[in-house]
Amino acid sequence: MNLLSIEELAKSYGVRMLFEQVTFGVDEGDKIGLIGVNGTGKSTFLKTIAGREQADSGRIVKGNGIQLEYLPQNPDFDETATVLEQVFKGDSPVMRLLRDYEAALLASQERPGDTAAAQRLIALSQQMDAHHAWQLESEAKSILTKLGIQEFTGLVSTLSGGQRKRIALAGALITPTDVLILDEPTNHIDNATVAWLEEYLQKRKGALLMVTHDRYFLDRVANRIIELDKGRLYSYSGNYSLFLEKKAEREELAEASERKRQNLLRQELAWISRGARARSTKQKARIERFEALQSDKPEEAAGRLEISAVASRLGRKIIELQEVTKGFDGLTCIRDFSYIVLKQDRVGIVGPNGSGKTTLLNIIAGQLSPDTGSVDIGQTVKIGYFSQEGREMDESLRVIDYIREAGHILPTADGGHITAAQMLERFLFPPAQQWLPVGRLSGGERRRLYLLRVLMEAPNILLLDEPTNDLDIQTLTVLEDYLDDFPGAVITVSHDRYFLDRVTDKIFAFEGEGCIKPYIGGYSDYAVALEAAREQEELPKAKRPATEPAAAAKDSVRPRKLSFKEQREYEEIETVIAGVEAELAVINGQIAAGGSDFTRLQELVTLKEQTDARLSELLDRWTYLNELVEAVQKK
Repeated sequence: MNLLSIEELAKSYGVRMLFEQVTFGVDEGDKIGLIGVNGTGKSTFLKTIAGREQADSGRIVKGNGIQLEYLPQNPDFDETATVLEQVFKGDSPVMRLLRDYEAALLASQERPGDTAAAQRLIALSQQMDAHHAWQLESEAKSILTKLGIQEFTGLVSTLSGGQRKRIALAGALITPTDVLILDEPTNHIDNATVAWLEEYLQKRKGALLMVTHDRYFLDRVANRIIELDKGRLYSYSGNYSLFLEKKAEREELAEASERKRQNLLRQELAWISRGARARSTKQKARIERFEALQSDKPEEAAGRLEISAVASRLGRKIIELQEVTKGFDGLTCIRDFSYIVLKQDRVGIVGPNGSGKTTLLNIIAGQLSPDTGSVDIGQTVKIGYFSQEGREMDESLRVIDYIREAGHILPTADGGHITAAQMLERFLFPPAQQWLPVGRLSGGERRRLYLLRVLMEAPNILLLDEPTNDLDIQTLTVLEDYLDDFPGAVITVSHDRYFLDRVTDKIFAFEGEGCIKPYIGGYSDYAVALEAAREQEELPKAKRPATEPAAAAKDSVRPRKLSFKEQREYEEIETVIAGVEAELAVINGQIAAGGSDFTRLQELVTLKEQTDARLSELLDRWTYLNELVEAVQKK
């Protein structure tokens, strides 16, 4: 079933054409990933489809009754709202019902003999049932908890930027909608939460259109990829892996067509050079054919970010951390951490948001002092720090001048050199764009420019704090290739599992109370080791092996079988759920029937809340057991 049709859509900013002649449809069950180089107009494209911006031409046709929900990169917030009010968008019908019910419940508790208060509570309870408000509130709290937000009545004004983004994401997920549009939903959430969101969207009904640079996320969630490239839209069926294959085929076909065109052009040019007599109609046709071949030039291939790894000389002593401890407001985020940075280190840092990952980078960079312990940095160390916030950019400064502040010429690994202008071209800033003010660039283009600035300074230690945020896949791919040959150490904080697997061979995991535990391998190796450790902890002590087999981590990749107790629970749980649902139906009937016994009515309302909570727990448990069964069956 078609939900949304986009026909001949076009949008430009001044003389810059973002996209034109874009035509495609969104069908029920589509999970579409939109990709493209930063600055191609991906966010503008989503805003246009969501109705937040007006297209220059073309039209967007929605089916009858089709609802769209849009999560922008930078959502608006009501500073005076509570977390739950923000999720339900303040004055929505559900939020009004929740507020009214809470007030009525308080009034009935304060005046137990007040008939009017009790009747209002009953009426509101019935409205809550009719609007599914109990279920929506429960689901909203569950999603917020999964996203790391547990204080539902706190004010939005007291939260960090990352927490606000997660609240906005929860609001988008909880809203009943046919087409969900998400712009960079994986930014500002940690690895565990990204994995949860991945599973949630896989199971979610309805269509999905999203921009994300998380390649594992695209591979596991998307069933269709659309690419914006030089204003045109290309559509590919399948996930990210299939997209890569099909795009390679398309580019090979385009190259073959261009070779054929060039051969024809050479033949026609040879004939023209011999001197064509224009009296013949046949000769005129050949001249016209030659002119058509000349004008039929293909679009230039996308630039490639090919950069030679270069770094300043690095001495024997690099960076040594000895028993470093750091805390804020009485909470310790790093405790007794010691490590000697090695010349070829490739370290990934993971952990929940707010656990202290950026703090550790700031301590290594010398921008923050530990409470106790020491950080000793070698004399030859030159740190390049790509931070989340980025440097302050003078928006009136031209792009090329911003890079020239770091250096006019950069020596390359092969003994040559490259100019700032050449480096900008390799970073997809064509000559015309190099003379634009920085203020004219998109957010993603500024991040790419900032990355180039860091590399132009020729550091020998690279600290990367969430480098995958706002960088397009093409830039990330070449950055990964660059890091392969980088002669110094690389330490990165990232929630991008693909990037960590591709770049790192060692993981530092923040595991609570300031503990930082090392793991050998990339993120997938860390995840396997972590799951193996959890399963080991769940075993009764008597059943634990005295020594852990060497292959335990490898075996944990296989889905575990249900225990006898879990199998029996799975066979019975649906009957238990049906029984609780029947209890709930009886309670709702008794509340609806009313009566003059207001004490009994209050008892029923309390019993309803307790039964709702029990039902929610049972449903969560059923979901967990069902996933285990499906995993074993797929094995």
